[in-house]
Parts: sequence; C-alpha cells; structure tokens
Amino acid sequence: MSDQIHIRREGAAGRITLSRPKSLNALSYDMAMAIDAALQDWAEDDAVAFVLMDAEGEKAFCAGGDIQSLYDHGRAGDYDYARTFWRDEYRMNARIAEYGKPIVAFMQGFVMGGGVGIGCHASHRVVGDRTRIAMPECGIGLVPDVGGSLLLARAPGRLGEYLGLTADRMGAADAIRAGFADALVSETAWPELKAALVETGDLSLIAKAAETAPEARFAEQQARIDRIFAAAELPAIVAGLEADDSDFAADALKAIRRNSPISMAATLRLLADLRKSAAGIRDALRMEYRFTHRSMQEGDFLEGIRAQIIDRDRNPQWKHRLDSLGAEAEAILAPLGPDDLTF
Repeated sequence: MSDQIHIRREGAAGRITLSRPKSLNALSYDMAMAIDAALQDWAEDDAVAFVLMDAEGEKAFCAGGDIQSLYDHGRAGDYDYARTFWRDEYRMNARIAEYGKPIVAFMQGFVMGGGVGIGCHASHRVVGDRTRIAMPECGIGLVPDVGGSLLLARAPGRLGEYLGLTADRMGAADAIRAGFADALVSETAWPELKAALVETGDLSLIAKAAETAPEARFAEQQARIDRIFAAAELPAIVAGLEADDSDFAADALKAIRRNSPISMAATLRLLADLRKSAAGIRDALRMEYRFTHRSMQEGDFLEGIRAQIIDRDRNPQWKHRLDSLGAEAEAILAPLGPDDLTF
C-alpha cells in the first residue's frame, strides 16, 4: 500500500497523498479503502483539525479508477468484484462530502472520474493553471459517477448535460464556475501554502493565496448549451447540434456520436431526476450505483473498456443506437431492491 498512497499526520493535518504518478494516480480499491479508513480514524481525533489531500507528480491528481482489474474480472464473468469496488468507493465518496472536518484537496493535472470523487467533494478545492477536470464515463459505457452526477446537476444551466454527454474537459476557471473547484492558486505556491496550512491550520490562507480566475471558456457558450442541451432525449440534442453551424456544436456532435448511447440516455435521465428535488450526495450515489451495478451485463462497460483501454481501436460496438432510449434508460436506473446502495 505504501507505494500507492501515503497516509500520515503532520502538524494540524491528517495527510493523504496519492503516490502512483506513473499510473496517473489511478485509484485502486485498496487506495479507496485506505482513504475511507483514515477518514474514520481522524473523525474523532482532536489532534487532526483538517485533512489535506494531494498527489505526487505533475500530470495528474487522479485520472480515474483502476479499471483494468474491473475489466479482467468482468470478462471472466465475475461481476461482483466491480460491484463491490463501486459500492465501497461510493460510500467513501459520501464520507468525504459529509465529513465533519474541513478537507482541502490540491488537484493538479488530470482530475477525472474517480479523481473527481475524492477531490471535488472536499470542502476546500484548490486547482492550478494546468488542472483539467472531466467526467469521461459515457465514453467507456458508464455514467458520470462517484457523485459527479450531483455536481453536474448543480452546474449552471445545462452545462452539466453538455459536460456529461461530451466528456469535455474543464480548465481551472470553468471548474470553479461549474462548482467542481473553489480556488485557483499558482502551483508554484502550493508547497509553501501546504506547509503553512499544516503548521497553522488556518484555512483562510487559501483564499489569501488565490488568484482571480480568467474568463471561463464555456461561459460564452452558455446560451447555446442551454438551448440545445435542454432537450430531454438524445435525438433532440443531436438534431439541435446538427442544426447549429458553429464549430462548438460540431465538436460536441462528434463527441456524442462516439460515446455510449445508453450511457448518455441514462445520464440525461439521472441529471433530470437529481434536479427534481433537493437531492443530496447519497441520492446521486444511489442512482449511479443502479447503473454501474448493471453496466457489465446490460450496459456497454466491458466493450467501452476494450475499445478505449485494452485494444485501443477506438471502435466500440455499442448495444444501442442514438435513437430514443427512454425506456432502456429508465430500466437501467430502476431500483435494485435488496442490492440498492446503502450507507
């Protein structure tokens, strides 16, 4: 475990450092459980005033979950391994979001999928100039999960639908605007800021070190995004993009045409359901788990991983077409009965 994650106490902080830079700090099951155990240990420890989470390397805070093992087990017909991984990971995500002490996350480089789940539910989320945050799950036959669906549902207008369906990446300014991050701090200042936080426990130092973020890239496209992505079904969104002659729409259309149709249809349903009520993190995770629990047998997860990660032919053979998938999306998000996620 020590070669994957470094957990210790320093000064006023409980510290968690992901230490798999060559693997872009991909989150394994053991790493997720180590984070969960540390948070439980520190919850009642008066010597720990806050938790500081960061990662080694310049390329990534965490580029996602360690999906190779999920694929290997799934191909062998063992679906329970992945279900256990997702179930326990989601419970850890909820613990971060609901934690009784501040959690500060320093997120450099790629922050995707599982990285969003451990970093973007923290109470103080620091990003740098090179941060790139995305939820790329629809490209591998999943839905935006680890609580990411809730962040997308709360993003301005229909930006969540756009980001979820296209898997487009956000820089620091867009991440702050969309609610995935809080403060832009130059990465050259991170070592000094971390040291001061550990020594003093004064979290106001983050705001003092923060810079004014540049204009968000998606802000100028917000009206177009809201108009096109307000449609409830995929075919209407595709038609709206086809009728728009902008380069932005063309790029979005290209992304949607290469992603899993059932994943995108379920994502639309998921975000719509989360907006209907005052949904919280547990509601989002419970609904996400209904999809991931079924994703190998009824969805496109194994084919998505094969095409993107294993064979890398970038030619997935999805089970559905970009037609209306309302009934299929409703079915794959239906309650699991005794298998539903509990906390």
